[in-house]
Amino acid sequence: GMPATPTAHAGTAGGGTPPGPRRVAVRRAVPADIPAILRLSDRRRAGQPALTGGQIRGQLSAFPDGQFVATEEGAVVGYAAACRAPAALALGDHTWQAVTGDGHAARHDPDGPWLYGIAVLTDRAHARRGLGQRLSQAHKRLCRKRGLAGIAFGARVPGFARRSAPYPTAEAYLQALAAGTVREPGLAAALRAGFVPTRALPGYRPGADASGGHAALMVWHNPDGQADTGAEPGAGPTADGGADPAPQTARVTTVQMQVRAFASPDAFFRTVERFVATAASYASDFVVFPELFTLSLLTAEGRRLPAAEAMAAMTTHTEPFVARLKAWATGYKINIVGGSHPTRTVSGDIRNIAYVALRDGTVHAQEKLHPTPDERQCWGVTGGDRIDAIQTDCGPIGVLICYDSEFPELARRLVDQGARMLFVPYCTDTRHGHLRVKYCCQARAVENQAYVVTAGTVGTLPDVENMDIQYAQSAIYTPCDFPFARDGIAAETSENVEMVAVADLDLATLGRARAQGSVRNLGDRRFDLYRVAWTEAD
Repeated sequence: GMPATPTAHAGTAGGGTPPGPRRVAVRRAVPADIPAILRLSDRRRAGQPALTGGQIRGQLSAFPDGQFVATEEGAVVGYAAACRAPAALALGDHTWQAVTGDGHAARHDPDGPWLYGIAVLTDRAHARRGLGQRLSQAHKRLCRKRGLAGIAFGARVPGFARRSAPYPTAEAYLQALAAGTVREPGLAAALRAGFVPTRALPGYRPGADASGGHAALMVWHNPDGQADTGAEPGAGPTADGGADPAPQTARVTTVQMQVRAFASPDAFFRTVERFVATAASYASDFVVFPELFTLSLLTAEGRRLPAAEAMAAMTTHTEPFVARLKAWATGYKINIVGGSHPTRTVSGDIRNIAYVALRDGTVHAQEKLHPTPDERQCWGVTGGDRIDAIQTDCGPIGVLICYDSEFPELARRLVDQGARMLFVPYCTDTRHGHLRVKYCCQARAVENQAYVVTAGTVGTLPDVENMDIQYAQSAIYTPCDFPFARDGIAAETSENVEMVAVADLDLATLGRARAQGSVRNLGDRRFDLYRVAWTEAD
């Protein structure tokens, strides 16, 4: 959320960090800091709104140079998030959701002349260590380095509700505040730091706090008006060695795999590994397999198993399947979106799960949120309860398993968290089902200005319950605008033939299209009219 008080860009009442043996350092935030920032959010100072993991991921992805952490002996004790915005948005009448993209920095404008403060969190145990001032200095130095016009943010005005009788409107209260008729103790430090209240923001962030949801727009003007010659704060290696910037291109391979009988699980795994090796030989960064392609393992049972027995049998393959994905990802140096695999969880539920093995050795699990009626009735599959972007060495990605791609709220959440590539493993029996996935994935690519990579199953598997026939034409979809493929399809397989398709995806072009394209679906959203509110688990 937005800063609870104007200490977001100002020091403590004492004007600085008290002397002591512990040194506070400020550096750029990195994805590895997210767990610590979430813990900080839990123990934030009174009145500071919490942040979610999804919001932090979105901020770090949209504008990594604008997010800073304050550390004390390596521990994160403060966090400040910002995005860039045009003057009309940053300085005009707006709400927190509208200017910040609901806290995800989803409306970050890389050419915006104003730095806008999204949120500041400081540990309440460090209330007089000047953390707000140190983080504010980092943002001011960034403004000078980039030659930006200044910094703006909305500060809560808790005194407004208490004094609403003589000042019936937020604007009238702000005028009295500027004239010195009333005082807001929380604004004093911001005023000393050079921030000036310029306008009232009624309904800035509605809630039950004492400000009544209103805020004062605090503005600091960059006095230099040109780039500073000094280094940006945190521009050097971070305390943990930092991380190389994500590449601006990614090569992806989609595997349209034929389901068929295998004499043994090892025979199945050897076939899958050949596709991984092929994708790696083309220097692919990602390879994606279809939904439920592992059901071919059931053919090694030698008989058609009833649905309940089939799911129990699949559970025995989960551990070796995930272990092989991890070994292939690290051995072939490729990120693997392992289609999906039905898995019985510790609670006893059956979930359709995509295991994503990254070449750094980590494995992530993304559950399908929306099982189809057929999955529920035949196999008893239940839906998962969360979806989040996955951080990779090519930036955040998202996974939508088949039917999930037909719910636009899910893709928008992943893109708000920074995903520029969405991977959709799917399994459809008829052309109708395939076309539902195809059309929805193309819509997700257009409305989110993102790349969408689909991978489907083909062939017949009559000895496996509910997998008799398959229909697919896998593809790599792009937005529909001048820099991209003429028909919005970067690559496409032939229908119902086992094969792969490969394409290079230019992530820099995607960023330019979002900021300067013929249409700008992400930036043109009407946050003043609508937004999707998720039930957060972080």
